[in-house]
Amino acid sequence: MTETGHGTTSQSIAEPAPIVDPMTNDAAMRGLLAATRTIAMVGVSMNELRPSWFVARYLTLKGYAVIPINPGHAGKSLLGETVLASLAEIPPDRKVDMVDIFRRSEQAGAVVDEAIALLGPQGLGSVWMQIGVIDDAAAARARAAGLIAVMNRCPKMEYQRLHGELSWGGINSGVISSRLR
Repeated sequence: MTETGHGTTSQSIAEPAPIVDPMTNDAAMRGLLAATRTIAMVGVSMNELRPSWFVARYLTLKGYAVIPINPGHAGKSLLGETVLASLAEIPPDRKVDMVDIFRRSEQAGAVVDEAIALLGPQGLGSVWMQIGVIDDAAAARARAAGLIAVMNRCPKMEYQRLHGELSWGGINSGVISSRLR
């Protein structure tokens, strides 16, 4: 309540809390990665030399469940999971927290739209467009649907950066730690 000039009070209207963007806020990025348990990875490769395979493997080693999505390899097994042809094949009772997109920028919008339509009602929290994948319009649609949209970032690299692991490869992560390795 605030005092007006006439001795009366008026109700003050609270402003909505600002959305903290994990693209610019490390604490928000940590929170997003901590809240994520299951990742649908669209465009994952069966080739162990491809970045998408390595990211999927790393994330499973860190305790994430990774659902591989690739129509060219549907039905095959990858890292203990059956590869699905599309997001539509994910069982409705399986909660997906993140959709990680390993597709070209011009293909990302269709994946984001599919994720919003199919997984949004089931509690999807975020869509990630991998390094080099940028679609501002798709990100805006995701945000309008209540999702966190991350572009041009890799959850594996963000996890490593925030946990001091990037320095193992000689990369300055900007995170200082006294923890012995």
